[in-house]
Amino acid sequence: MPLTVDGRRLEHLDIPGESPALVLLHEGLGSARLWRGFPTALAEATGRRVLAFSRFGHGDSDLPPRPRTPSFMHEEARDVLPAVLDHLGIERPVLVGHSDGASIALIHAAEHSTDRVVAMAPHVFVEPVCLAEIRAVRDQYAGGLRDRMARHHRDPDAAFHGWNDVWLHPDFPRWSIEDLLGLIAVPVLLVQGEHDQYGTMAQLDRIEAAVSGPVERVHLDARHAPHLEAPEAVLEAVARFVLRPAGAPPSRAA
Repeated sequence: MPLTVDGRRLEHLDIPGESPALVLLHEGLGSARLWRGFPTALAEATGRRVLAFSRFGHGDSDLPPRPRTPSFMHEEARDVLPAVLDHLGIERPVLVGHSDGASIALIHAAEHSTDRVVAMAPHVFVEPVCLAEIRAVRDQYAGGLRDRMARHHRDPDAAFHGWNDVWLHPDFPRWSIEDLLGLIAVPVLLVQGEHDQYGTMAQLDRIEAAVSGPVERVHLDARHAPHLEAPEAVLEAVARFVLRPAGAPPSRAA
């Protein structure tokens, strides 16, 4: 079925399967299609329904209704994601987020009913290393990155600047979701590349120290996109976490 929120269309992929559904939330320059083969592999490994959608301004989705602000991840978690879930009849989802999408997943899980959360390369506060990398990416945009993004986004300028400009906004270094982490009581799987150019293990440390539910950590020989750089390890870890019975002890961190 077409997916619309506030009269605007969102590109999405919906693979049938059992409940609770896995809802994939992409990174800052991502889209539903840029998950590549991960949604299908996850559906096959778990037997679950898998939903991936492109946020406004990404992929083939319509443009956002208003310019983004440093609060955009809160707005996605509190306004857009609940509307998407309601439209598609999804209750208590397993949220699988990457980077900005992981932050959105954590915000949503703090304030809404979820089954569990997978957070890959999450951001819960702003690190200087992240801002330095985002500044470097801005310098690359006119030098070929725009052409590459145009293959995956209807409006590459909207996708890029809707992410880059906000992260480099003067107010953004003060952004944090640490005040919400204590409200998360469901199981959380944290996945981080050991060579992530956008963040350090301090992000995982803050989450593990603050949430009230059980936490499992997986550290991989990867950079910022472990599901693409170490797909077999990520798929195995996520499938095991998703299918573990409620109350079962978490696996030892890798």
